[in-house]
Amino acid sequence: MLYYLFEYLDKQFNLPGAGLVHYITFRAAAGIILALVVSMIFGNRIIRSLKKMQIGETVRDLGLEGQKAKEGTPTMGGLIIFLAVMVPTLLFTKVLNVYIILMIVTTVWMTGIGFLDDYIKVVNKKKAGLRPRFKIIGQVGLGLIVGITMLFHSQILVRMPLEMAQQNGYEIVKTFKTEVSAVNEAKTVQEMAYVKSTLTNLPFVKGNEFNYAFFLDIVGIDAKDWIWLIFIPAIVFIITLVSNATNLTDGLDGLTSGLSAIVGATLGVMAYVSSNTIIADYLNILYLPFSEELVVFSAIFLGAMVGFLWHNSYPAKVFMGDTGSLAIGGIIATLAILLRKELLIPILCGVFLAEALSVVIQVSYFKYTKKKFGVGKRVFLMTPLHHHFQKLNMNESKIVTRFWIVGIMLAVITIITLKVR
Repeated sequence: MLYYLFEYLDKQFNLPGAGLVHYITFRAAAGIILALVVSMIFGNRIIRSLKKMQIGETVRDLGLEGQKAKEGTPTMGGLIIFLAVMVPTLLFTKVLNVYIILMIVTTVWMTGIGFLDDYIKVVNKKKAGLRPRFKIIGQVGLGLIVGITMLFHSQILVRMPLEMAQQNGYEIVKTFKTEVSAVNEAKTVQEMAYVKSTLTNLPFVKGNEFNYAFFLDIVGIDAKDWIWLIFIPAIVFIITLVSNATNLTDGLDGLTSGLSAIVGATLGVMAYVSSNTIIADYLNILYLPFSEELVVFSAIFLGAMVGFLWHNSYPAKVFMGDTGSLAIGGIIATLAILLRKELLIPILCGVFLAEALSVVIQVSYFKYTKKKFGVGKRVFLMTPLHHHFQKLNMNESKIVTRFWIVGIMLAVITIITLKVR
């Protein structure tokens, strides 16, 4: 909202400094700072309110060191994350931009599901919380919203040479001539087009692109009419997978918030290069018109996660609960999808997926061995994976720090994939 106000003041009155809102870097920096301030100011107030309402964590005795000390720690701290994301987003982004609208919907939607789950657990004292099928319905619903919007909204486009668009039969929305250049290379005038497409960036592959229509082309089905059969289920699967994986990772002080800050910073880099014509051409990645607002949102998300980490680092003053973890997973998944970088999620979110995979392996192997031998066997001492290391008597802070280090390494590899193929 401040963007539109200062834009008006700049045009009508030439107000000194008002023109700064046109700079993505300025608004991104302002967003980070405000997200941190909101976390600091409102964080302590929310924590005190949660304590007064006796909304504390109920801890099951799993035989882990320091576990009982967490009993009664305020949960539902995801409300801090929600405020730290939403306030700067409403103030510093173009809220009418379709990408920002989708990120706002994602944040509100997933926070709402998580809040309902926490409320049932903590306030209604039902340990099971929201029934799993209702969580899945909510995640599928968000996936449908994101997938359908990407397929049909007029501003979610990909830029490519006009000749390439015509050869591949893409729906051309707009054509124009522009100077195209890579870094340190001469500029050339080329006919370009904005097209509707399900193209995405594919790491480590020459050409660096993949089209979901590939699966329909194999069986000879017209992709233009039936691409939703592939694309929308893929979006639903990614959002469901990442949000649940993030939820499973939230088991140690600062683990999920720290890893999410790393992922948010990386997605901010991805948003910047994808919304800059020169850098996108140089890196040979998809240029996404109108997506520059995701740079600001990614910065705000980073600030919110670092701000929450202030309260959530060991020993935690508050837990994010499902209110935070489901929202974080939804935000990360939707950001990656909108940036056409969802195929990088297995690398970038490798720690989250390893945590989820450990649970799947443990449960599957236990059921298999019990059915075959009559006695269930385990692969890990306990899952999710971070509990396995706790069972090995590793200090909680050391586990979190090492997981952060792995997360940083994976983030660097993710950025490298922009050029290595």
